[in-house]
Amino acid sequence: MTAEAVKAARLVEEAAAKAPAEEVPRRVCGAVCEGLGMDGTTLSLLTDTPSRQLLAASDDAALLLEEIQFTVLEGPCISAAHSGEPVAVNDLREELTPWPLFGATMREKLPQVRSVYALPVFFGDYVLGTVDLLTLRPQALSKEALEQASLVADAVAAALLPTRDMIITGAQAPTWEPEEVVRAHWFDTARAVGALATRRRLTPENALALMRAEAFRTGKSLSDITRDILRGP
Repeated sequence: MTAEAVKAARLVEEAAAKAPAEEVPRRVCGAVCEGLGMDGTTLSLLTDTPSRQLLAASDDAALLLEEIQFTVLEGPCISAAHSGEPVAVNDLREELTPWPLFGATMREKLPQVRSVYALPVFFGDYVLGTVDLLTLRPQALSKEALEQASLVADAVAAALLPTRDMIITGAQAPTWEPEEVVRAHWFDTARAVGALATRRRLTPENALALMRAEAFRTGKSLSDITRDILRGP
C-alpha cells in the first residue's frame, strides 16, 4: 500500500474505535478525506437501488455531489456499486463522462470540482455501497493510486461492521449527521415512494421515476420532492 493509503486506513480504524455507532460514518468520512488528501468525501449504502442511504458527507460540496447523483440516478458512485469496481472521473471540465445528466449537472452546480472517484464498499462478496472522493484538482489519483485507495474501502467496511444491523434493519430514521439530509436520503424517500405509489396506484419503481421526473421539471432536488409529497397531495 502507498503511504497515503496506509495513513488513511489507520485513521479510519482510529476514528471508528470506541465511537458511538451514530458517529462512525461522519468520523470515517473525515478520516478518509484527511488520509487520502481529498477535498471532500461521502459515504453511502445501497447506491444502485431506490433504497439508497446517505450516511455522511464531509462538507457542502460533497453533500451536493450526493444530491446530484441521488436525483439523476447516475454517476460514479452508482456505477461503482453496480460493478464492484473503482470508478474514476479525472477531469470533469475537460472530459465527457459516461453519464450525461451527471456531467452536465456537476459542471453547472459544482464547477470548482475537477475530479471524482468512487470506491465500492464490500461486506463479504456483496457491494453494500461506496465511498466517494472529490477534489478541486484534475488527475488527483493515478490508476495505481486509485487501486491502492480501494484498499481503504476495506477499512471503511470493517469500521461499519458493528453498525450493520442498524443500517440494514433499522425501522427508525437514523441520527447520523447531517440528520435532515440523511433522513431524506434513507427514511423519508422510502416513505414518499410508498405514499405516491398508493395514491397513483403505481409500482414503487414507477413512483420513484415520477418523483425524479418532477425534480427535473421543476429544478428541485429529489429531497425537495420527497418533502412536498409527505406534506400532502
